[in-house]
Amino acid sequence: MNRLFKNLTFRVLVAIILGVLVGAFYPATGAKLKPLGDIFINMIKMVIAPVIFLTIVLGISNMGNLKKVGRVGGKALLYFEIVTTFALLIGLVIANWVKPGAGLPTANLAKGDISAYQKGAEGIDWAEFFTHIVPSNAIKAFAEGDILQVLFFAILFGVGLTKLETTGHSVISTFEKLSKVFFNILALVMKLAPIGAFGGMAYSVGKFGLATLIPLGKLMLSVYATMFLFIFVVLNLICRLYGFSLWKYLKFIKEEILIVLGTSSSESVLPQIMQKLETFGCSRSVVGLVIPTGYSFNLDGTSIYLSMAVIFLAQVFQVDLSLTQQLTIVGILMVTSKGAAAVTGGGFIVLASTLGALKVIPVEGMALLLGVDRFMSEARAITNLIGNGVATIVVAKSENEFDPIQHELALKGQKVAAYEVEVNK
Repeated sequence: MNRLFKNLTFRVLVAIILGVLVGAFYPATGAKLKPLGDIFINMIKMVIAPVIFLTIVLGISNMGNLKKVGRVGGKALLYFEIVTTFALLIGLVIANWVKPGAGLPTANLAKGDISAYQKGAEGIDWAEFFTHIVPSNAIKAFAEGDILQVLFFAILFGVGLTKLETTGHSVISTFEKLSKVFFNILALVMKLAPIGAFGGMAYSVGKFGLATLIPLGKLMLSVYATMFLFIFVVLNLICRLYGFSLWKYLKFIKEEILIVLGTSSSESVLPQIMQKLETFGCSRSVVGLVIPTGYSFNLDGTSIYLSMAVIFLAQVFQVDLSLTQQLTIVGILMVTSKGAAAVTGGGFIVLASTLGALKVIPVEGMALLLGVDRFMSEARAITNLIGNGVATIVVAKSENEFDPIQHELALKGQKVAAYEVEVNK
Protein backbone atom coordinates (compact mmCIF):
# COMPACT_ATOMS: atom_id res chain seq x y z
CA MET A 1 0.00 0.00 0.00
CA ASN A 2 2.84 2.40 0.87
CA ARG A 3 4.39 1.72 -2.55
CA LEU A 4 1.06 2.53 -4.23
CA PHE A 5 0.84 5.95 -2.55
CA LYS A 6 4.37 6.73 -3.71
CA ASN A 7 3.48 5.99 -7.34
CA LEU A 8 3.11 9.19 -9.39
CA THR A 9 0.33 7.78 -11.59
CA PHE A 10 -1.80 6.89 -8.57
CA ARG A 11 -1.20 10.24 -6.85
CA VAL A 12 -2.16 12.23 -9.97
CA LEU A 13 -5.29 10.11 -10.52
CA VAL A 14 -6.41 10.65 -6.92
CA ALA A 15 -5.71 14.38 -7.27
CA ILE A 16 -7.89 14.58 -10.40
CA ILE A 17 -10.80 12.81 -8.66
CA LEU A 18 -10.51 15.10 -5.63
CA GLY A 19 -10.39 18.12 -7.96
CA VAL A 20 -13.64 17.07 -9.64
CA LEU A 21 -15.33 16.56 -6.26
CA VAL A 22 -14.19 19.91 -4.86
CA GLY A 23 -15.24 21.73 -8.04
CA ALA A 24 -18.64 20.00 -8.11
CA PHE A 25 -19.59 20.37 -4.43
CA TYR A 26 -17.67 23.57 -3.56
CA PRO A 27 -17.60 25.50 -6.86
CA ALA A 28 -16.61 28.82 -5.30
CA THR A 29 -13.59 27.19 -3.65
CA GLY A 30 -12.72 25.25 -6.80
CA ALA A 31 -12.76 28.37 -8.95
CA LYS A 32 -10.18 29.93 -6.62
CA LEU A 33 -7.73 27.02 -6.99
CA LYS A 34 -6.60 28.00 -10.49
CA PRO A 35 -3.24 29.34 -9.18
CA LEU A 36 -2.24 25.81 -8.10
CA GLY A 37 -2.44 24.59 -11.70
CA ASP A 38 -0.90 27.77 -13.08
CA ILE A 39 2.10 27.62 -10.74
CA PHE A 40 2.82 24.01 -11.72
CA ILE A 41 2.57 24.78 -15.45
CA ASN A 42 4.77 27.87 -15.02
CA MET A 43 7.41 25.78 -13.26
CA ILE A 44 7.39 23.38 -16.21
CA LYS A 45 7.55 26.26 -18.70
CA MET A 46 10.52 27.58 -16.75
CA VAL A 47 12.68 24.69 -18.02
CA ILE A 48 11.08 24.08 -21.44
CA ALA A 49 13.25 26.49 -23.45
CA PRO A 50 16.64 25.36 -22.06
CA VAL A 51 15.65 21.67 -22.27
CA ILE A 52 14.61 22.01 -25.92
CA PHE A 53 17.75 23.98 -26.74
CA LEU A 54 20.12 21.52 -25.08
CA THR A 55 18.34 18.45 -26.46
CA ILE A 56 18.42 19.73 -30.05
CA VAL A 57 22.00 20.99 -29.91
CA LEU A 58 23.29 17.75 -28.37
CA GLY A 59 21.21 15.69 -30.80
CA ILE A 60 22.54 17.47 -33.90
CA SER A 61 26.12 17.49 -32.67
CA ASN A 62 25.94 13.76 -31.89
CA MET A 63 24.30 13.02 -35.25
CA GLY A 64 27.06 14.87 -37.08
CA ASN A 65 25.44 14.44 -40.52
CA LEU A 66 23.72 17.70 -41.47
CA LYS A 67 21.99 16.11 -44.48
CA LYS A 68 20.38 13.66 -42.09
CA VAL A 69 19.16 16.54 -39.92
CA GLY A 70 17.41 18.05 -42.94
CA ARG A 71 15.95 14.69 -43.92
CA VAL A 72 14.54 14.09 -40.44
CA GLY A 73 12.95 17.55 -40.40
CA GLY A 74 11.46 17.05 -43.85
CA LYS A 75 10.01 13.64 -42.95
CA ALA A 76 8.49 15.06 -39.77
CA LEU A 77 6.77 17.95 -41.58
CA LEU A 78 5.43 15.63 -44.31
CA TYR A 79 4.07 13.25 -41.66
CA PHE A 80 2.48 16.13 -39.75
CA GLU A 81 0.65 17.43 -42.81
CA ILE A 82 -0.66 14.02 -43.88
CA VAL A 83 -1.89 12.96 -40.43
CA THR A 84 -3.45 16.32 -39.48
CA THR A 85 -5.30 16.32 -42.81
CA PHE A 86 -6.69 12.88 -41.90
CA ALA A 87 -7.70 14.30 -38.51
CA LEU A 88 -9.57 17.19 -40.15
CA LEU A 89 -11.38 14.87 -42.56
CA ILE A 90 -12.35 12.45 -39.77
CA GLY A 91 -13.78 15.35 -37.76
CA LEU A 92 -15.87 16.45 -40.76
CA VAL A 93 -17.18 12.95 -41.47
CA ILE A 94 -18.19 12.21 -37.87
CA ALA A 95 -19.82 15.63 -37.38
CA ASN A 96 -21.86 15.18 -40.57
CA TRP A 97 -22.89 11.70 -39.49
CA VAL A 98 -23.75 12.35 -35.82
CA LYS A 99 -25.10 15.91 -36.38
CA PRO A 100 -24.45 17.18 -32.81
CA GLY A 101 -25.82 20.65 -33.60
CA ALA A 102 -29.03 19.67 -35.40
CA GLY A 103 -32.16 21.01 -33.72
CA LEU A 104 -30.27 22.57 -30.81
CA PRO A 105 -32.24 25.50 -29.30
CA THR A 106 -29.73 28.33 -28.91
CA ALA A 107 -31.96 30.54 -26.77
CA ASN A 108 -31.40 28.50 -23.61
CA LEU A 109 -27.65 28.07 -24.03
CA ALA A 110 -25.10 30.04 -22.05
CA LYS A 111 -23.10 32.42 -24.19
CA GLY A 112 -19.67 33.95 -23.61
CA ASP A 113 -17.75 36.97 -24.82
CA ILE A 114 -15.74 36.21 -27.98
CA SER A 115 -14.61 39.75 -28.83
CA ALA A 116 -11.02 39.05 -27.79
CA TYR A 117 -10.84 36.05 -30.11
CA GLN A 118 -12.36 37.98 -33.01
CA LYS A 119 -9.73 40.69 -32.63
CA GLY A 120 -7.01 38.04 -32.48
CA ALA A 121 -8.29 36.43 -35.67
CA GLU A 122 -8.33 39.76 -37.49
CA GLY A 123 -4.75 40.33 -36.39
CA ILE A 124 -3.28 37.07 -37.74
CA ASP A 125 -0.75 37.80 -40.47
CA TRP A 126 0.63 34.59 -41.95
CA ALA A 127 3.70 36.23 -43.47
CA GLU A 128 4.41 37.78 -40.08
CA PHE A 129 3.99 34.39 -38.41
CA PHE A 130 6.64 32.72 -40.56
CA THR A 131 8.91 35.74 -40.19
CA HIS A 132 8.44 35.48 -36.43
CA ILE A 133 10.01 32.00 -36.43
CA VAL A 134 13.40 33.67 -36.92
CA PRO A 135 14.21 35.47 -33.65
CA SER A 136 15.67 38.97 -33.81
CA ASN A 137 17.04 38.37 -30.32
CA ALA A 138 17.92 34.85 -29.15
CA ILE A 139 17.87 35.86 -25.48
CA LYS A 140 14.37 37.27 -25.89
CA ALA A 141 13.23 33.98 -27.44
CA PHE A 142 14.39 32.15 -24.30
CA ALA A 143 12.89 34.75 -21.99
CA GLU A 144 9.47 34.54 -23.66
CA GLY A 145 9.59 30.76 -24.03
CA ASP A 146 8.88 30.92 -27.77
CA ILE A 147 9.30 27.25 -28.75
CA LEU A 148 9.63 27.79 -32.50
CA GLN A 149 12.22 30.55 -32.11
CA VAL A 150 14.22 28.48 -29.63
CA LEU A 151 13.99 25.54 -32.04
CA PHE A 152 15.29 27.64 -34.94
CA PHE A 153 18.18 29.05 -32.91
CA ALA A 154 19.05 25.63 -31.48
CA ILE A 155 19.28 24.10 -34.97
CA LEU A 156 21.65 26.84 -36.11
CA PHE A 157 23.69 26.51 -32.92
CA GLY A 158 23.88 22.74 -33.34
CA VAL A 159 25.04 23.11 -36.95
CA GLY A 160 27.66 25.66 -35.92
CA LEU A 161 28.87 23.40 -33.11
CA THR A 162 29.09 20.42 -35.46
CA LYS A 163 31.36 22.36 -37.79
CA LEU A 164 33.87 22.81 -34.95
CA GLU A 165 34.44 19.02 -35.02
CA THR A 166 36.86 17.95 -32.22
CA THR A 167 37.29 21.56 -31.03
CA GLY A 168 33.68 21.61 -29.89
CA HIS A 169 33.90 18.53 -27.65
CA SER A 170 34.42 20.62 -24.51
CA VAL A 171 31.25 22.61 -25.25
CA ILE A 172 29.30 19.37 -25.83
CA SER A 173 30.57 17.98 -22.53
CA THR A 174 29.43 21.13 -20.72
CA PHE A 175 26.02 20.98 -22.37
CA GLU A 176 25.65 17.33 -21.34
CA LYS A 177 26.16 18.32 -17.72
CA LEU A 178 23.74 21.26 -18.03
CA SER A 179 21.14 18.92 -19.52
CA LYS A 180 21.39 16.65 -16.48
CA VAL A 181 20.98 19.68 -14.19
CA PHE A 182 17.76 20.75 -15.89
CA PHE A 183 16.30 17.25 -15.75
CA ASN A 184 17.17 17.12 -12.05
CA ILE A 185 15.19 20.36 -11.65
CA LEU A 186 12.36 18.74 -13.57
CA ALA A 187 12.45 15.76 -11.20
CA LEU A 188 11.81 18.12 -8.29
CA VAL A 189 9.01 19.95 -10.11
CA MET A 190 7.27 16.70 -11.02
CA LYS A 191 6.75 15.94 -7.33
CA LEU A 192 4.17 18.76 -7.44
CA ALA A 193 2.26 17.26 -10.39
CA PRO A 194 -0.63 15.98 -8.21
CA ILE A 195 -1.12 19.47 -6.74
CA GLY A 196 -1.13 21.02 -10.22
CA ALA A 197 -3.61 18.44 -11.52
CA PHE A 198 -5.86 18.95 -8.49
CA GLY A 199 -5.90 22.74 -8.90
CA GLY A 200 -6.49 22.60 -12.65
CA MET A 201 -9.39 20.16 -12.43
CA ALA A 202 -11.02 21.87 -9.42
CA TYR A 203 -10.91 25.19 -11.29
CA SER A 204 -12.42 23.75 -14.50
CA VAL A 205 -15.35 22.12 -12.71
CA GLY A 206 -15.84 24.93 -10.18
CA LYS A 207 -15.64 27.76 -12.72
CA PHE A 208 -17.70 26.29 -15.55
CA GLY A 209 -19.82 23.72 -13.69
CA LEU A 210 -20.83 20.25 -14.74
CA ALA A 211 -24.32 21.56 -15.52
CA THR A 212 -22.98 23.43 -18.56
CA LEU A 213 -22.17 20.07 -20.17
CA ILE A 214 -25.78 18.91 -20.45
CA PRO A 215 -27.05 21.13 -23.33
CA LEU A 216 -23.94 20.53 -25.42
CA GLY A 217 -23.39 16.98 -24.21
CA LYS A 218 -23.89 15.50 -27.68
CA LEU A 219 -21.11 17.69 -29.08
CA MET A 220 -18.77 16.76 -26.24
CA LEU A 221 -19.45 13.05 -26.60
CA SER A 222 -18.95 13.32 -30.36
CA VAL A 223 -15.60 15.08 -29.95
CA TYR A 224 -14.35 12.61 -27.33
CA ALA A 225 -15.53 9.61 -29.37
CA THR A 226 -13.90 10.94 -32.54
CA MET A 227 -10.58 11.48 -30.81
CA PHE A 228 -10.84 8.01 -29.30
CA LEU A 229 -11.36 6.54 -32.78
CA PHE A 230 -8.51 8.61 -34.19
CA ILE A 231 -6.10 7.34 -31.54
CA PHE A 232 -7.15 3.70 -31.51
CA VAL A 233 -7.82 3.31 -35.23
CA VAL A 234 -5.70 5.76 -37.24
CA LEU A 235 -2.71 6.05 -34.90
CA ASN A 236 -2.96 2.36 -34.01
CA LEU A 237 -2.73 1.42 -37.72
CA ILE A 238 0.32 3.67 -38.09
CA CYS A 239 1.93 2.02 -35.06
CA ARG A 240 1.27 -1.46 -36.47
CA LEU A 241 2.69 -0.41 -39.84
CA TYR A 242 5.93 0.66 -38.16
CA GLY A 243 6.16 -2.36 -35.88
CA PHE A 244 5.41 -1.10 -32.38
CA SER A 245 2.48 -1.34 -29.98
CA LEU A 246 0.29 1.69 -29.32
CA TRP A 247 -0.99 0.10 -26.09
CA LYS A 248 2.51 -0.41 -24.74
CA TYR A 249 3.41 3.15 -25.64
CA LEU A 250 0.31 4.55 -23.90
CA LYS A 251 1.08 2.49 -20.81
CA PHE A 252 4.63 3.85 -20.86
CA ILE A 253 3.43 7.49 -20.84
CA LYS A 254 0.45 7.04 -18.52
CA GLU A 255 1.78 9.61 -16.01
CA GLU A 256 2.07 12.25 -18.72
CA ILE A 257 -1.46 11.52 -19.99
CA LEU A 258 -2.92 11.95 -16.50
CA ILE A 259 -1.02 15.19 -15.90
CA VAL A 260 -2.34 16.59 -19.20
CA LEU A 261 -5.86 15.47 -18.19
CA GLY A 262 -5.57 17.39 -14.93
CA THR A 263 -3.92 20.55 -16.28
CA SER A 264 -5.54 20.70 -19.77
CA SER A 265 -2.12 21.57 -21.16
CA SER A 266 0.19 19.39 -23.24
CA GLU A 267 2.99 21.87 -22.49
CA SER A 268 2.93 20.70 -18.88
CA VAL A 269 4.70 17.48 -19.95
CA LEU A 270 6.82 18.65 -22.89
CA PRO A 271 10.24 18.10 -21.27
CA GLN A 272 9.12 14.79 -19.73
CA ILE A 273 7.77 13.38 -22.98
CA MET A 274 11.08 14.17 -24.69
CA GLN A 275 12.95 12.27 -22.01
CA LYS A 276 10.41 9.42 -22.07
CA LEU A 277 10.75 9.01 -25.86
CA GLU A 278 14.52 8.79 -25.54
CA THR A 279 14.04 6.10 -22.91
CA PHE A 280 11.50 4.40 -25.20
CA GLY A 281 14.24 3.93 -27.82
CA CYS A 282 14.23 7.07 -30.00
CA SER A 283 17.52 8.88 -30.55
CA ARG A 284 17.99 12.26 -28.90
CA SER A 285 18.47 13.99 -32.25
CA VAL A 286 15.11 12.80 -33.61
CA VAL A 287 13.27 13.59 -30.37
CA GLY A 288 14.81 17.06 -30.23
CA LEU A 289 13.74 17.91 -33.78
CA VAL A 290 10.32 16.26 -33.98
CA ILE A 291 8.69 16.99 -30.60
CA PRO A 292 9.20 20.80 -30.46
CA THR A 293 8.15 21.14 -34.11
CA GLY A 294 5.17 18.87 -33.55
CA TYR A 295 3.92 21.03 -30.68
CA SER A 296 3.24 23.75 -33.25
CA PHE A 297 2.60 21.83 -36.47
CA ASN A 298 1.13 18.45 -35.44
CA LEU A 299 -2.02 19.27 -33.50
CA ASP A 300 -4.21 16.25 -34.28
CA GLY A 301 -6.65 16.82 -31.42
CA THR A 302 -7.02 20.51 -32.18
CA SER A 303 -7.63 19.74 -35.87
CA ILE A 304 -10.42 17.27 -35.05
CA TYR A 305 -12.07 19.71 -32.67
CA LEU A 306 -11.91 22.66 -35.10
CA SER A 307 -13.42 20.77 -38.03
CA MET A 308 -16.21 19.40 -35.82
CA ALA A 309 -16.86 22.83 -34.28
CA VAL A 310 -17.37 24.43 -37.71
CA ILE A 311 -19.85 21.74 -38.80
CA PHE A 312 -21.58 21.90 -35.39
CA LEU A 313 -22.16 25.66 -35.72
CA ALA A 314 -23.38 25.21 -39.31
CA GLN A 315 -25.94 22.70 -38.05
CA VAL A 316 -27.01 24.95 -35.16
CA PHE A 317 -27.69 27.85 -37.55
CA GLN A 318 -29.13 25.51 -40.21
CA VAL A 319 -26.49 26.38 -42.80
CA ASP A 320 -26.33 23.60 -45.39
CA LEU A 321 -22.66 23.42 -46.38
CA SER A 322 -21.87 21.93 -49.77
CA LEU A 323 -19.08 19.39 -50.29
CA THR A 324 -16.98 22.12 -51.90
CA GLN A 325 -17.47 24.40 -48.90
CA GLN A 326 -16.52 21.59 -46.50
CA LEU A 327 -13.36 20.82 -48.45
CA THR A 328 -12.62 24.54 -48.36
CA ILE A 329 -12.90 24.35 -44.56
CA VAL A 330 -10.26 21.59 -44.55
CA GLY A 331 -7.99 23.71 -46.74
CA ILE A 332 -8.38 26.78 -44.54
CA LEU A 333 -7.81 24.83 -41.32
CA MET A 334 -4.70 23.16 -42.77
CA VAL A 335 -3.16 26.63 -42.86
CA THR A 336 -4.77 28.46 -39.95
CA SER A 337 -4.29 25.65 -37.44
CA LYS A 338 -0.53 26.03 -37.96
CA GLY A 339 -0.55 29.82 -37.99
CA ALA A 340 -2.09 30.32 -34.55
CA ALA A 341 -0.45 27.33 -32.88
CA ALA A 342 1.60 29.41 -30.47
CA VAL A 343 -1.09 32.05 -29.78
CA THR A 344 -2.92 32.14 -26.46
CA GLY A 345 -6.49 30.98 -27.11
CA GLY A 346 -5.21 29.75 -30.46
CA GLY A 347 -8.04 27.27 -31.01
CA PHE A 348 -10.74 29.93 -30.81
CA ILE A 349 -8.71 32.38 -32.86
CA VAL A 350 -8.35 29.77 -35.60
CA LEU A 351 -12.07 29.06 -35.43
CA ALA A 352 -12.90 32.76 -35.67
CA SER A 353 -10.60 33.28 -38.65
CA THR A 354 -12.03 30.19 -40.41
CA LEU A 355 -15.64 31.32 -39.92
CA GLY A 356 -14.66 34.79 -41.06
CA ALA A 357 -13.12 33.39 -44.24
CA LEU A 358 -16.21 31.24 -45.00
CA LYS A 359 -18.66 34.13 -44.46
CA VAL A 360 -21.65 31.77 -44.25
CA ILE A 361 -21.72 30.90 -40.52
CA PRO A 362 -22.14 33.67 -37.88
CA VAL A 363 -18.84 34.16 -36.05
CA GLU A 364 -20.88 35.11 -32.98
CA GLY A 365 -21.98 31.48 -32.76
CA MET A 366 -18.61 30.69 -31.18
CA ALA A 367 -20.03 32.10 -27.94
CA LEU A 368 -22.07 28.91 -27.61
CA LEU A 369 -18.88 26.87 -27.30
CA LEU A 370 -17.13 28.88 -24.60
CA GLY A 371 -18.95 27.15 -21.73
CA VAL A 372 -17.80 23.65 -22.68
CA ASP A 373 -14.52 24.39 -24.41
CA ARG A 374 -12.53 23.91 -21.22
CA PHE A 375 -13.94 20.40 -20.83
CA MET A 376 -12.92 19.49 -24.38
CA SER A 377 -9.44 20.95 -24.04
CA GLU A 378 -8.28 17.86 -22.11
CA ALA A 379 -9.18 15.62 -25.06
CA ARG A 380 -7.42 17.94 -27.50
CA ALA A 381 -4.27 18.13 -25.40
CA ILE A 382 -4.08 14.37 -24.79
CA THR A 383 -4.62 13.60 -28.49
CA ASN A 384 -1.94 16.14 -29.44
CA LEU A 385 0.45 14.58 -26.93
CA ILE A 386 -0.09 11.01 -28.13
CA GLY A 387 0.04 12.05 -31.79
CA ASN A 388 3.39 13.78 -31.38
CA GLY A 389 4.85 10.78 -29.57
CA VAL A 390 3.75 8.42 -32.34
CA ALA A 391 5.17 10.81 -34.96
CA THR A 392 8.54 10.82 -33.20
CA ILE A 393 8.72 7.01 -33.03
CA VAL A 394 7.71 6.72 -36.71
CA VAL A 395 10.40 9.17 -37.84
CA ALA A 396 12.99 7.50 -35.60
CA LYS A 397 12.19 4.06 -37.03
CA SER A 398 12.26 5.33 -40.62
CA GLU A 399 15.72 6.79 -40.00
CA ASN A 400 17.10 3.75 -38.16
CA GLU A 401 17.38 5.99 -35.11
CA PHE A 402 15.38 3.64 -32.89
CA ASP A 403 17.16 1.31 -30.44
CA PRO A 404 15.16 -1.96 -30.09
CA ILE A 405 17.27 -3.16 -27.15
CA GLN A 406 16.69 0.07 -25.23
CA HIS A 407 13.01 -0.20 -26.18
CA GLU A 408 12.66 -3.69 -24.68
CA LEU A 409 14.49 -2.64 -21.52
CA ALA A 410 12.17 0.35 -21.15
CA LEU A 411 9.05 -1.79 -21.52
CA LYS A 412 10.37 -4.17 -18.87
CA GLY A 413 11.07 -1.26 -16.56
CA GLN A 414 14.79 -2.05 -16.37
CA LYS A 415 15.79 1.40 -17.54
CA VAL A 416 13.54 4.40 -17.04
CA ALA A 417 13.94 8.13 -17.46
CA ALA A 418 16.09 9.78 -14.79
CA TYR A 419 13.34 12.16 -13.67
CA GLU A 420 10.90 9.26 -13.21
CA VAL A 421 13.29 7.45 -10.90
CA GLU A 422 13.60 10.55 -8.78
CA VAL A 423 9.88 11.35 -8.77
CA ASN A 424 8.79 7.88 -7.68
CA LYS A 425 11.32 7.58 -4.87
